[in-house]
Amino acid sequence: MPARSHPIPAHLWTLPGGLTVAFERRSGPGFAFDLRVPVGSAHDPAGQEGASGVLEEWLFKGADGLDARALQDAFDDLGVRRGGGVGPEATRFSVSGLLADLGAALTLTASVLNAPHLPEDELPVLTDLARQDLEGLLDSPADRLATLARQTAFPAPPGAPLSGYGHPASGTPQGLEALTPASLRAHLQRYGQAGSVLGLVADLDPGQARDLTAAALGGLRPGVHEPVPAVLRRRVQAHVTDPDAEQTHLSLTLPGVPPGHPDWMAWQVALTALSGGSASRLFHAVREERGLAYAVSASPVILGGQGFLGAYAGSTPARAPETLQVILAELERLPQGLTPAEFGRARAGLDASVVFGAESMRARAHALTRDAAVFGRIRSVPELRESLSKLTLDDVNAFLARYHPAPDVTTVTIGPEAHGPGEPLTAGNAEPTPPQPSDHPSETLHA
Repeated sequence: MPARSHPIPAHLWTLPGGLTVAFERRSGPGFAFDLRVPVGSAHDPAGQEGASGVLEEWLFKGADGLDARALQDAFDDLGVRRGGGVGPEATRFSVSGLLADLGAALTLTASVLNAPHLPEDELPVLTDLARQDLEGLLDSPADRLATLARQTAFPAPPGAPLSGYGHPASGTPQGLEALTPASLRAHLQRYGQAGSVLGLVADLDPGQARDLTAAALGGLRPGVHEPVPAVLRRRVQAHVTDPDAEQTHLSLTLPGVPPGHPDWMAWQVALTALSGGSASRLFHAVREERGLAYAVSASPVILGGQGFLGAYAGSTPARAPETLQVILAELERLPQGLTPAEFGRARAGLDASVVFGAESMRARAHALTRDAAVFGRIRSVPELRESLSKLTLDDVNAFLARYHPAPDVTTVTIGPEAHGPGEPLTAGNAEPTPPQPSDHPSETLHA
């Protein structure tokens, strides 16, 4: 078997218009790029929830002289794979294919952003599709819970011009009703070079990569980069009654560690020990030892440049209060530290995820974009592995001795009222908040 070639360190530069390019050379016949534009569902204008989600679909209904079918055919003729979509904080355009088609793929993607046709007769169809998506979310309690938790933990300030984190990319019925061609064209002006990042992996000289990206993307409009703050509303409880539900779903949001903080890697190791597989604390205490929940997990979540701990469990209504108490007990004993065995397993698991996460060109392009946007620099695979190898049990336990998230937990549950009409599950003093049903995915980061 031939020896595997290792990627050289990534290059990072900024085009004159403000777009950041993170490039890593990797031998092979293909390419992958991930364009992250910092306009997500949180940037929907207040009262126009769903603007970003509908606009992203509308952009592909023709561009630069090509109608919708011709544009799709142009991408298909290149044989590329396309992905992306709208998240809370960004819209992504991801493409991979053969290296000879990189320039054409970049140019087509740029035309979608810079010269879309936006045919007005397509807009009612797209808003109807968004409404159908919202109806589908209502049929999934676990999906509803994700946004119910965002609405409770990160409410938009009164009078804020942007709608914030409390709705899905599909929007809300009222927001979709308020969308107009003029309002969406105005929203499109946010999409441009400011704050945008392109992650590119290909077998090119850095100079070639710079010339290609500048030629294709250098003409994008200026755009607007306006991060939406995420301020955790702490020590809140809410329960949403679903009389038809057979399970109770629980979501916990707690303070975490922001990206780039010296304790970031120690936090990652601690969370892996808490919820990183069948040997993790939550899996053992909640599922294996007591059989309380069919699913339980915890992970880091990044919103507004801040780090938070998000936890989830699905249980029976009768056992949901005990499930919550056991999860809280595990969170409360984090400051006591990890055992050597827990530390070893967690560090090894993170090391493996770093290595295998970099194998795919598409995954690596996404990682480059994420690092440049969230960390402000590119963290190479050798650097990540070295930082993990230098991390000691004493380092992690010293961090955990200072980390006390449990008292500030905000809890949202959805299910039948098995614990008393109108009462939230007990987890200490709290005030109830009635969120509205909707959902969107969150952006998670590991290592």
